[in-house]
Formats: sequence, C-alpha cells, structure tokens
Amino acid sequence: MVKPFQMNPMFKKAKQNRAFEDVVSQIQEAILEGSLKTGERLPGERQLRETFQVSRGTLREALRTLEQKKLIQIRTGMRGGAIVCPVNTQPVSESLDLLLRYQKIDLKELAEFREEVEGAVASMAAKKAKKKDIKELTSLLELIKTLLDGKPENWREVIKVDNQFHLCLARIAGNRVFESVLSIVYDNIFRYFDRFLPKEEGVTERIYKDLYGIVEAIKRKDDQKTMTLIQDHVKRFDRMMEANQSKVFS
Repeated sequence: MVKPFQMNPMFKKAKQNRAFEDVVSQIQEAILEGSLKTGERLPGERQLRETFQVSRGTLREALRTLEQKKLIQIRTGMRGGAIVCPVNTQPVSESLDLLLRYQKIDLKELAEFREEVEGAVASMAAKKAKKKDIKELTSLLELIKTLLDGKPENWREVIKVDNQFHLCLARIAGNRVFESVLSIVYDNIFRYFDRFLPKEEGVTERIYKDLYGIVEAIKRKDDQKTMTLIQDHVKRFDRMMEANQSKVFS
C-alpha cells in the first residue's frame, strides 16, 4: 500500500544555476537519510515544481534520473506517481555481474582485486574458523582429491570445487560485504578460467596442493601464513591465465 506523503521541510527552492542536480540531490538525500520512507508517494508534479521552483522539463528529468538510480518508481494512471523504492545493493551487484559476465574486467584488474581481497578474507577466516568450518574445508579438499583420481575431463569439476572453497573462506570470515562481492565474482569467474586457464592435469594437481597447505595453516590458526598462501595461490593461477591469454589472441 502506498503511504501518504508529508512535504519534507528540508525541500527548498532549487539552486537555479544547477536546478536539475539540486532537485536530484535533495530528494536523494531525503530517501537515503530515511526522511522519505519506502512505499511513500512523492507529491504531484505541480506541487514539486512549486516547491523547487523549476520547470516541468527539469523536474521530469530529475525524476527520471532518480528512477534510473532505483530510488523511486514512476507509476502511471489514477493511482500513479513517484513511489520511493527500498534502498539496496542490487544495482551495484547487477553492474558487477554484467561486467564479469561479458568479461569487461580484464585479467589484470581481476587479479589485483582477488590477490588483495582474498588475502584479507583468508586471514580473517583463519582467526575465526571453528571445527565445523575446518571440517567443511577438508571435505572440499577430499572431493578434489577424489576428482584427481578420476578422469582427465574432471578439470571443470575441480575448478568448481575450488570456487566453493574460496566462497567457504568468505563465509567463515564473517563479513557479509566480502562474502557478497566474492559471491558475484565466483558466480562469473569460470568464464575466465574456461577461456584462459590451461586444461592440463598439472593445473588441477597444483590446485589440490595449494588448498591442502591453506587448510593446514587454518588448522594452526596461522592467519599470516594463510594470507600468504591464498595470495600465492591466486597469483599463480592469475599469472598462468595472463600468459595463456597471449596465445588465445595470437
């Protein structure tokens, strides 16, 4: 149900030298600070124009910009108007998802991000890991070992379990920001691996060796060693992909 709107006393005449930006800024600030609540309808166009003292074109452009930012939804009809949307991280998530899905983030950028962020995540995980967490990591490690003893085409499955291992570390670290961002990365990163990572038995064996060392460091709660090992692991495979990239495009 759309809630009635009470004119926010913070709204005032827009600065005429940058009226459009000022209208966007005032409404955006009111939404983000909570003065305008989710589901609340902004007043009609005439009232807003009188309050901000701007033209119809300027107001409509400002409202369209706020809609693009997912801060309001403009509905048509008798019960329509500009309705305040819930504020969430979805637009950011969608943008990152699209960049990764269509490989608009290059390998160097992805490598820099993963080496820095995953190092911090692994260090936090080593400090916080409980017995059940170590058991989960060990189970993933054992699954990789089983896949290595199988067919050569298990390369794809090993990569998927490796991804699960990284996401498990993010969950153990207990920071929802890290976990959310890395989840988006690992939902899309297989496209990079599939394209640039050599599909060789030595690659999957190296994954197992690296992850085994990481689990052992976590068991000892050695956060510095865990951070170094995960960074070395990520760096090794990033460099491998970068080297193979030149062959793909040659």
